Amino acid sequence: MASDHGSHSDHGDTWTGHVPPVPFEEYSERYSAFFKMRRENGVIELRLHTDDGPYIHNWAAHNAWSRVWQDVGNDPGNQVLIITATGDSWFRGDPDKTWQKPIADEEPDYIFQQTYDGWKLIESFVGNLDIPTIAAVNGPGIHTEFALLCDITLAVEEADFMDPHFLAGSAPGDGQALVLQALMGTKRAAYHIYGGKPIPARTALELGIVSDVLPREQLLDRAWELAEFIMQRPRFARWATHNILARPWKKLVAEDFGFHISQQMLSTVASKELIPIRSLIADAGARKIW
Repeated sequence: MASDHGSHSDHGDTWTGHVPPVPFEEYSERYSAFFKMRRENGVIELRLHTDDGPYIHNWAAHNAWSRVWQDVGNDPGNQVLIITATGDSWFRGDPDKTWQKPIADEEPDYIFQQTYDGWKLIESFVGNLDIPTIAAVNGPGIHTEFALLCDITLAVEEADFMDPHFLAGSAPGDGQALVLQALMGTKRAAYHIYGGKPIPARTALELGIVSDVLPREQLLDRAWELAEFIMQRPRFARWATHNILARPWKKLVAEDFGFHISQQMLSTVASKELIPIRSLIADAGARKIW
């Protein structure tokens, strides 16, 4: 159930004829199958979920996320973002809800949509969220690029970070590898990407991948504490500071992300074999990513 205890001023009298942004009540309900949203005093929290349990990836969410970031970013009532997930895992995959046959056997429009969605959801996250961002990574999982693209990334002790694409027979181009290269360096990133090696939270802290590691019971409280501290500063200062801190990501996405995602899709479309996700389940199950 979405909640909004913050104030949202009506600027209709100030800008006669302006087109207002989509209201919180509308978009929080529109995307409620993917995120539970709440907002208090300008701080909006987005919690990944599937049926109010741990999030299990599906293509509907993959398609919707670029619009989620856009609607959240366009709403002036949102002044700090917290993104987290449900339960004790960040983001799980399900082989029955992702690749059921080689993408090379799909129709061209389907292949285009997969490419477009993968491209736009990263561009939109970096380009449309012009507010301070905090991630609270609540456990192991895949697709932590959103968490790592945030200004501040908190993690529980049990969390880890990895890019499983090469392990699964594809190229790592949808954002995770890009982020790992930037944060931990070319050599370390290559070692973990080729080997499909997870990076434990404490190691991630030492490598500069995350901002802090906390006990589970403190994770979300600390995220809100930081958000409320940020909210005590003037709005122009918050906006301008985020612009400075996000500048390296915006440049990196503009210069390199298109190359990364196109290489991943090229390697995927060129493959006539199913990505062997099921062969990874036994090994990855303990990490709660499948």
